[in-house]
Amino acid sequence: MTTSNPAAAQIGHLAPDRALSGHAQVARALGVEVLSGVHAPGANLPAEAELLARFQISRTVLREVLKTLAAKGLIASKTRVGTRVLDPSHWNFFDPEILAWKVALGVDAEFRKNLTEIRQAIEPLAAALAAERGAKAQVGELRSCLDAMRSPRHTRQTFAEADLQFHLAIGRASGNPMIRSIAGVIEAALVASFSLSSPTDDAELQAATVAKHEAIVDAIEAADPAAARQAMLAVIDAGAERVTASSGTSS
Repeated sequence: MTTSNPAAAQIGHLAPDRALSGHAQVARALGVEVLSGVHAPGANLPAEAELLARFQISRTVLREVLKTLAAKGLIASKTRVGTRVLDPSHWNFFDPEILAWKVALGVDAEFRKNLTEIRQAIEPLAAALAAERGAKAQVGELRSCLDAMRSPRHTRQTFAEADLQFHLAIGRASGNPMIRSIAGVIEAALVASFSLSSPTDDAELQAATVAKHEAIVDAIEAADPAAARQAMLAVIDAGAERVTASSGTSS
């Protein structure tokens, strides 16, 4: 399956095709087809014989692929029924492979809305915890991230990656391993989102964006949880507004 989605290229380093095993390639191909609706919820996947012929793999490999997709909540296999695609309510979007596959298909308005909502729930808390717990040891790392974001030579991709490193550092600074893990899991989605909201086409906007991030670090260094929380919300909201403006949508 091919895609003209530019976000897919931006995250290619997270899941390069050439590094995938036969098992992983088939899992990705079928997973993308489920996510894109080629195999609709409630429908059965093609019969085993058809899949074996299509992918030129052994029955053992195919069964492992189906187990992998079942573990992600995409499908369920039943005797005399076949392998059925589950409703999206079962899909595990905290699975990094599912997120990467979804991003490769395209970051639509609904996906961006969902991502913004989970960020609004988690990242302001992470910033507040970093300030509350006196994460001054991490301030130097955060300011280094800011310096990287200030570079005037950024492309949309490199700025997105520098932005990502800042937010991952906030997750670590929170001192909460679950928050840190969530930030890592949604890495592919964050890179795609940040590339869409990149301010690199406007030097003043880039400087203003970095300044908003700097306000988070200042609040952490000042041990001011409320200010850190508000500064992070401001960053998330500003990014969402840039994406909305660039896409010409109202959602």
